[in-house]
Amino acid sequence: MTIERMHTTGRMSQIVKHNGVVYLAGQVGTLDDSVADQTQKCLDQIDTLLAEAGTSKENILQTTIWLADMADFAKMNAVWDAWVPAGHAPARACGEAQLARAGFTVEILVIAAA
Repeated sequence: MTIERMHTTGRMSQIVKHNGVVYLAGQVGTLDDSVADQTQKCLDQIDTLLAEAGTSKENILQTTIWLADMADFAKMNAVWDAWVPAGHAPARACGEAQLARAGFTVEILVIAAA
């Protein structure tokens, strides 16, 4: 069994690859930016990490999105909808959660085919 971990610290890896599947750590934006700006930063980071793992957003299987406030759902979706390639929308869940630090408004977790 081969498991490849990338950008690993004592606490977590940003990328884990196993058996043709890429798992990304939850991505957050810049503290205190708008939810739209934080969402775009998350998606930019996801693009970069997926490329490093040898895949792309067209191969995302599942996404989990956490919002600090569900009142931001439409603003986050406006950025998300512009980013998702037509015909490649993944299975997705979105809910409200207290995020790791005050000032974060969105966190996005991705699983993709390699």
